[in-house]
Order: sequence, then C-alpha cells, then structure tokens
Amino acid sequence: MTGRILMNTRQKVFQSGFKLLNISGLGRFMAPMTQGCGAVFMMHHITPPRTDTFQPNRHLAITPEFLRFAVNRIRSKGYEILHLDEAIDQLKMGYGRKRYAVLTFDDGYKDNLEQAYPVLKELGAPFTVFVTSGLIDRTSELWWLAIERLVAANSELVITEGSEKGPISCATPEEKDRCYEHLMDVLGREVGEEEQRAIVRALAARYGLDLTALADEYMMTWDDLRQLAADPLVTIGAHTHDHYALARLSAEAAEGDIDHGAHRIEQELGLRPKHFAYPYGKPYSVCDRDAEYLEHAGFASALTTFPGVLNSTSAKTPMKLPRVSLNGRFQTSDTLDQYLTGAPFALYRAASWLTGSLRFTSSFSHLFPSTR
Repeated sequence: MTGRILMNTRQKVFQSGFKLLNISGLGRFMAPMTQGCGAVFMMHHITPPRTDTFQPNRHLAITPEFLRFAVNRIRSKGYEILHLDEAIDQLKMGYGRKRYAVLTFDDGYKDNLEQAYPVLKELGAPFTVFVTSGLIDRTSELWWLAIERLVAANSELVITEGSEKGPISCATPEEKDRCYEHLMDVLGREVGEEEQRAIVRALAARYGLDLTALADEYMMTWDDLRQLAADPLVTIGAHTHDHYALARLSAEAAEGDIDHGAHRIEQELGLRPKHFAYPYGKPYSVCDRDAEYLEHAGFASALTTFPGVLNSTSAKTPMKLPRVSLNGRFQTSDTLDQYLTGAPFALYRAASWLTGSLRFTSSFSHLFPSTR
C-alpha cells in the first residue's frame, strides 16, 4: 500500500472513529473521568487551504475559519481561554474553577501574525507564540519545509554525492510521498542533528533552494514579534534557537540551544520568556535531563506534543505538559468535541498498554503530530 493510500485510509478510519465516539455518546460518557481540568492546544500554521496534491506537512496547517470555529466551540463547551501564565497557576491550585484552555503556536510563522492574530484579537482570545530564535534570525533552517519544497520541485533527488544508493525517484505523487517519508525518517532518526542540517544545506545548494528566502517567506521578523509582544493578549515563549531535538544532543549542546533561544528573545523583545515548548516534543526528543535543566533555568512550564489534556497529575510534571494538536487533516467539530472529552487520549493510552503494538500506536499518533 502506498504512503498516500495509507494516509487517506488512516484519515478516513480516524474520522469515522471520532464520528462514532460522538454519535454513540461514548466520549461524553467517559468525559467525567477523562477530560481533566483543561487543555493546551497546539498549532503551527494558520493559512487558507492549499490545492496542491503534494502536502506532506498538511497536518501542521489549519484555516482561519477553523481557528475561529475552534475558539467559539471551545468556549461553548464551558472552557475559559486563559493566558498560559494563568493556566499554570490554576493547574498548581487544582480544580475549583470551570475548565480552561490555552492556545499555543510553535516556531514563529508569519501567518500567526497575518492570519491568526486578527481572528484572536477580534475574539479577545489570549495566545502564546513559542519562538525559534534562529529562524527569526535567519541563521537556522526550516529543514522539514525545505525537504517538502525540494521533493515537490524535482523528479529525483541525490541525497549524498557519491552514494552507492543513487538518486531517489520522486516523479509521481506516490513517489513524492515515499521520498519525503524516507527523507524524514533518515534526517529525523538515523543521522544526528548537526549532520541533518548539513545534509539539508547540501541538498538546498545542489538543487538551487535558497534557505534564507524560504525563512523570509514563512517566518516573522523581530519587528513582527515586537508588534505581537506589545499586545497584552500575547505571550512570547521560547522554542530553542536552532530547533534541534534536544534529547538527541549532548547535555551541553541542549542547554546551549535552550539558553541561546531565551537570550535572543530577551535581547530583542526586552523580556525573559517564562514558558518553553520542546521542538518536536516526541518521546525520542524529550528527556528528564532537559526537563530538569529547564526547571533549573527558571521556566514556569515546558510543553511537549505528548497527546493529552491537563489533569491533577500534570502539576507534578510542569516541565513535560501534554498538548492537544489541532491537526489540519481533521478540521471537524467531531474531532474537536472528542478532544475536549479527553476520551481519545485515554483510549490511546489504554490501547498502547494493552497491545504493546508499536505499529498501532505509531498509526494513532498521526492524530497528534509534531513537526516530525
């Protein structure tokens, strides 16, 4: 089965699953036990829908219309949308108020200012932007978008000059899907973080992709961030300097990337970020070592992409808080309603425990993806 067919099949299965949870009432039945006290929602891009056939990062983009719908829907379900500071304080205090939600955006994309901000300003909804300072400085690489752009623009790619494996074909839509998945696996898991960036830079040079221009196309500037930071609705958080998977770095390198990112934000915006979001936030890129360092460095919270809602035990692990991904492949009321019950996350954990099936949990985790 090709990657495209497999993804479409998964999408249909999970959409049907959410609809069944809604129609059957199972999510609502489980909610008193599973919905916790609040939820932190994770987003990346807010953009009008694209018509491209090849959209491997589609999960990272929701439309302005769905953002508006989500905010109104969350509120209609009795949730108060809070600043992240307020939510962390409330989490430490425990239950006692109505449930709350937090809106977060990772990386610092230009569309957060141009598309998301007008909607959230109109609705009076506070939100947090976690800034990758190296992308704002234009010294780091949007490597996952670079790979998408390279695969889309070419019929084959030579990954390493002189390699015995030869070029990888990416002429057809199915081949592009396979090529992209292969490259993401190699760059995200098989090689180290520094080697990953070296390979991406070499590919960009070989096929004429300007990485700085790509960042200019997608990322905010420091002046853009100053505009956002001046609004009391907006919190600026840290997201490292170079967007590395921290757990794959040495302790010294991980601490350096954390500190550099926070320092650049303080230099440019005049404030020291209190909150942090891990790049990628998956189990292989988050570890206790870095959580301990973040606490030692004075952060009030650190957010992962571990799927889940906030509950009483979350206060014990403020440096590893879960989030709910608003996934571009599942922009439906059924999905959002079920996320708010917490039932999908409880079922996911139960299935993981019962089956021990890596294949199953990997498939299900596509509902809650990070950049990787």
